[in-house]
Amino acid sequence: MSASATNIEISEEDRLRADMYNFLGLLLARPPSKEVLNKTAELSGDDGALGGAINAMARVAKSTRVNAVESEFTALFIGLGRGELLPYTSFYLTGFLNEKPLAMLRKDMAGLRISRAPNVYEPEDNIASLLEMMGGMIQGRFGQVTSLDEQAAFFNKHIGSWAEHFFSDLEAAKSSVFYAPVGSAGKAFIEIEREAFRMDAA
Repeated sequence: MSASATNIEISEEDRLRADMYNFLGLLLARPPSKEVLNKTAELSGDDGALGGAINAMARVAKSTRVNAVESEFTALFIGLGRGELLPYTSFYLTGFLNEKPLAMLRKDMAGLRISRAPNVYEPEDNIASLLEMMGGMIQGRFGQVTSLDEQAAFFNKHIGSWAEHFFSDLEAAKSSVFYAPVGSAGKAFIEIEREAFRMDAA
């Protein structure tokens, strides 16, 4: 997604939230490079569900070769004709691609001054782009930091309604090895975010 440079200060909690959105988005946008695999192998988490998934991801990353994870990514998301999974809001909510959820997202993106990068051709409602958008909204990459209410509205409308289902599918996909704990981490993180937004709204 296109972003404008900014030096906006955010809290440590929000920085960590944005980092997680951006990290998951990076892993789901393209196969991880050797550098990304090495950094993933150095991660460590606590005893919670998210921490356990991060620890599992680190263990798998240590023994995963770049060409193996490239083949895994292709099988999961590209395939011959299509991959094992179709990580799009429209597909998960309607069973078809390029449906009403994508039109609704584009309208909300325009309101937030978020535009698709010129070198990106995937529909904007793919999970990697949505996670990147959330990270950018928290960090203020699109001109200003969005309020928690705006973050919650975007999350509930475009991510919370289906991403947990997608991450469960990724966790259990027959082609998933490295991406199985990525699915676990994503599912746990989405649960944390949903509960946090619910508590803020209470």
